[in-house]
Amino acid sequence: MTATDVRLAAGQRLGGEVVDWLTSGTRDERFIDNIFAQMCIRLQRAGIPVKRASLHVQINHPQWLGARILWSDGMENSEINRVDYDVGSRSEFIGSPVSEVYNGADEIRENLARDPALGRQHGIYDDMRAQGLTDYVAWPIFHTLGKRHCVTFATDQRGGFDHAEIGALKRLLPVLALVSEIRIKNRLARTLLETYVGPHAGEMVLAGATRRGSGETVSAAIMICDLRDFTKISDNWPRDDVIDLLNGYFDAMVEPITEHGGEILKFIGDGLLAIFPLSQPGACENLLHAVTGARQAMAALNARHAEGGRAPLRYGIGIHVGDVMYGNIGSRTRLDFTVIGPAVNMASRMEALTKQVGRPVLMSRAFAELVEGPFALERVGEYPVRGFNDPIELFAFEG
Repeated sequence: MTATDVRLAAGQRLGGEVVDWLTSGTRDERFIDNIFAQMCIRLQRAGIPVKRASLHVQINHPQWLGARILWSDGMENSEINRVDYDVGSRSEFIGSPVSEVYNGADEIRENLARDPALGRQHGIYDDMRAQGLTDYVAWPIFHTLGKRHCVTFATDQRGGFDHAEIGALKRLLPVLALVSEIRIKNRLARTLLETYVGPHAGEMVLAGATRRGSGETVSAAIMICDLRDFTKISDNWPRDDVIDLLNGYFDAMVEPITEHGGEILKFIGDGLLAIFPLSQPGACENLLHAVTGARQAMAALNARHAEGGRAPLRYGIGIHVGDVMYGNIGSRTRLDFTVIGPAVNMASRMEALTKQVGRPVLMSRAFAELVEGPFALERVGEYPVRGFNDPIELFAFEG
């Protein structure tokens, strides 16, 4: 047996239990950061002197590109840091070993114990030398359709990783790729559903509520908001400016809604539909707090528009309460997870009445009677509502 054969055999034995654990012992763990931390701890117990490790994954979340999962000696859990879309222009990424792997390198190995002037020049190597680390290696992790991620390991062992240890770490890569891809795709599916249908609806879909007509009846406070004069704006403004305007408007409206426990179910052009389930304590009060926050955010947005010579944005909000059917509606091949029912229709009609009444926020008596606390609700009278036999008593809220 040659020396190479001996080294390969040693590498196959070393860490074999960790490979077995990754293969069959992680099926009940949902989160890759937990698996990664346990993997590193098990590597140490197997005699592989890992002192630092990181897993870099691209997830393509609407707000961030991916994440770095970092583990260091003594940590029971990994640390997760989000990576923004502009990372490619940052000095900490340009020329880094992770960027080299993303750009096609099959392996990056750096002897951190030698004279820094003789090695690669990057801040990450200086940081690791300062931590007393002696050797560093980075490899690509390949997922389906050529998607490329990155894993790194470092040690403070004198002389760095030996051949058997490097061989053992390499044996992990295919299994780590499979284990991480499953978890990342699960996270991506959850993220996409949260992004496009909302967190509660996303949970229901993941739990199997995908059949047309399936759903549940929910008692909820309903909020429908619409931007005023959008047709005129979209006809006269450049396309990119219109998109920026809508994004700024939706940021101002949506963030207070989600902050106070509401769920955005739909964007309809320049409008949105949100609900606050009455199963949540203080749902109606939370909705009004969200309206107040949105009003403040819109005032700040309009102040910025004024600096650029733009007219202020105006909006109308209709608020009602009632039972809604919450579930799958659509054709056999294309479904929408939303709410329907007379209560939704009433909220929509009330939003339209804000133009006639001249008040930006109108709510029904049914909603107003459920509100507790010091909210200034002003009765503005009874008004006929298209599609309903009886007029509705309306209240205004200035926030």
